Order: sequence, then structure tokens, then C-alpha cells
Amino acid sequence: MSSSDTASIEEGLDTPFEVIEPAKHTAPFIFNSPHSGRTYPKAFLEASRLNLAALRKSEDTFVEQLFAPVVSLGAPLMHAHFPRAYLDVNREPYELDPALIAESLPRYANTQSVRVVGGLGTIARIVTESEEIYRGPVALGDALARIDTLYKPYHAALNALMDASIAKFGVAVLIDCHSMPSNPLYESGGMRPDFVLGDRFSTSCNPGFTRLVAEQLKGMGYVVAFNKPYAGGFITEHYGRPGKGRHALQIEVNRALYLNETSYRRSKDFDTLRRDIARLAGVMFEMMPALLDTPRAAAE
Repeated sequence: MSSSDTASIEEGLDTPFEVIEPAKHTAPFIFNSPHSGRTYPKAFLEASRLNLAALRKSEDTFVEQLFAPVVSLGAPLMHAHFPRAYLDVNREPYELDPALIAESLPRYANTQSVRVVGGLGTIARIVTESEEIYRGPVALGDALARIDTLYKPYHAALNALMDASIAKFGVAVLIDCHSMPSNPLYESGGMRPDFVLGDRFSTSCNPGFTRLVAEQLKGMGYVVAFNKPYAGGFITEHYGRPGKGRHALQIEVNRALYLNETSYRRSKDFDTLRRDIARLAGVMFEMMPALLDTPRAAAE
């Protein structure tokens, strides 16, 4: 890794992610916001053909703040400081795009996944539907440095949180927190729902728990969809092992509920949504032990 590669990663990212721990762990939950990072390295901005506003279209702005109340309720919250446009931890570690990387890729790289072909690999080539990020190719050394310096430590920390929950409660429930743009979803012009719950079509999480979350949100007046268009990415698929007591549910929040999508400022409804998410988390914590039949968790 060259000195320039090191600078491009470390500038402004000496703390690439954060784990906010509760005063006392009272529930076997881990909340994770992998795409809400807003620290854009200077070298990355200089290498991009897009301005900052365009790059931020892929950002889950303020999602970690929406879910912040879960910490006071007894669960840790992990979130990235680096932006998704710079490195996406919701991908396999080496989903690398041969149309973006300057040199020949290592044999272990996954160059044919649907996400890579679409320009949204571990190092994204585009934002939104078609806006190319970079002025020119990305050096292989730079791509691998981002993976070694940011991706691997992030997943090591997330895995440690899951292991700690298993050790303490006998079960771990990962809530992967995301947001989605409010633009029309279907050719008919139908708008996106308020929430999309992704459990990899009932394979990454106990289906009863997914239904519980949906019922609570619907009871608050929200429109909820399941798995389409977001069934859950690498994190949900990788960490969701219900047969081993490890559950993972992705929650996508419609940005129109809390954000001005042009100015990236919180809307007047931000605090209302945050309170509703806190209410949802409280029900999750109360109902989950009985739902998943985890007497050890209930005893804690």
C-alpha cells in the first residue's frame, strides 16, 4: 500500500466506525447502521467526478440517530463513519468490479455477482441508477487497502457483538438499519412503502419475529412491505443463522418520513419517527424472548 493510499483512507477516518454500548445490556439485540457514514475523505472527493451532494444519494443519512434510543433501552448500536460510496460493508469482502479496478483482480475476487455487474460492489462504481463516481480507474492497492483497513475491522467488531450476545443471552438478533429514497418504485407510479422488512424470504430470521415487527409498525399507521425490493444484503444473509440462534432482520425506512432528500436536513417529522422506533424497540425487547423460546434471555 502506497503512502497516498494510506492518506486517502486515514484522512478523517481515524475512527472509521463506532459502537455505542448501553450502560447495561438488557436485551439480545444488536443494531447496526452500515450506510449512514458521512465522513468523505478528501482524496476520495478529488478522485470523484461527482460533487458531494450527488455522492450522498447513496447515504443512509441520520439513520444511526433515528435508532439511537435503543442504546438507553439496553442494546448496542454500531454505525460506520465512512460513506457507502467509499466502501460498502454490506457486500462480500471482495465483490470487486473489473470495470473499475485498474489492474487485474485476484482470483479470489467475486467479479460476477449481480451487485458487481450493477456497479454496486464492495467499492461502488456508481451511485443511484447510473451516475459514475470516479474520474478514472481505482488502483487495486487502494481498493484492497480500504477492505483491510475498514471492512475487515468493521465485520470483526460486528461479529464480536453477535458472539457476546450469544454468550450472555443464548441468542442474538441483529437489526440492520437502512433508509431508502422515496422515488416511485413501480412503473405504475406507486410510491415506496414506509418500511420494507427484509429477512431473506424467511431464511435469516424467525418469521414470527418479522411479523411482530410488521404488526407493530402497521399499528402505528405505517405502510409495510416484505422483502421487495429489499430482501436484505450481505449482512442479513451472512449473520442470519436462525438454526444457530442468530437472527438478522433488515429494516429499510422511507427517507420521506424524516428527511429533506434535497438538502439532507432532518424534517419536522424526524423526532416523531424516532419516538416510534423507540416504541417498536421496546416491544421487540419485551416480546422477543417468548417468541423465540429463549428462557435464558427472558431470565436476564
